[in-house]
Amino acid sequence: MWKIAGVELTSRLLAGTARYPSPDVMQKAITASGAEIVTVSLRRHGSSPKEGNVFWDLLRSLPVRLLPNTAGCHSVKEAVTTAKMARELFDTNWIKLEVIGDDYNLQPDPFGTVEAARILSEDGFEVFPYMTDDLVLAERLMDVGCKLLMPWAAPIGSGKGIINPNALKTLRQRFLGVPIIIDAGLGKPSHAAEAMEMGFDGVLLNTAIAMAEDPVHMGRAFALAVEAGRRGFESGLMPERDFAEPSTPVVGTPFWRGK
Repeated sequence: MWKIAGVELTSRLLAGTARYPSPDVMQKAITASGAEIVTVSLRRHGSSPKEGNVFWDLLRSLPVRLLPNTAGCHSVKEAVTTAKMARELFDTNWIKLEVIGDDYNLQPDPFGTVEAARILSEDGFEVFPYMTDDLVLAERLMDVGCKLLMPWAAPIGSGKGIINPNALKTLRQRFLGVPIIIDAGLGKPSHAAEAMEMGFDGVLLNTAIAMAEDPVHMGRAFALAVEAGRRGFESGLMPERDFAEPSTPVVGTPFWRGK
């Protein structure tokens, strides 16, 4: 068990709800992943009212907590307005804050993110800030009221995995008591396991599951990887060495010499 924003959870995998081939596949993939928190954008809608209703009905049927996000927002005003609309629609003060600063790699705007986080925190929101792996940005977000951090591993949808492990390790070491969830850029179950082995509290995934040839099986694969990585971290990982060391001790064993 672990706790985030006052809520106890079993799964350390958070899942997105976009880009699945169908609402039915989305439902089955999220169920297979075991995710207890799923993100949803206020901009997410079907091509027809009927399709949109199916999407929402499926989400309501899942035993999950919704985490609305401000995906696609490029300004503080737009993000704050979207967050307030999401609070009314979903009846939650949780918000995954995204203020995009660059359209090419979808890197968040650090200045806009801090300002929006300040406004929303003062208005009673529990802010889940999408951010880069910048240490100073993390400190500023904590200063304005954020109680957790969500740094990227790599740009959204890139599938590159952790591209700057040293920066993420620094964040983890500096904010030992703060929940940190790796958000964006993980493309393989092994990437998720690596993040969990580094001591992070969870990972948030969307594209890697939704765009897989078999999203349901991939959801399960990521669930197992997250659990394995966390168990490895908690068990104490073997340190790397620059030299070989036999797994079977040689001291005290018989030594035979031929004539």
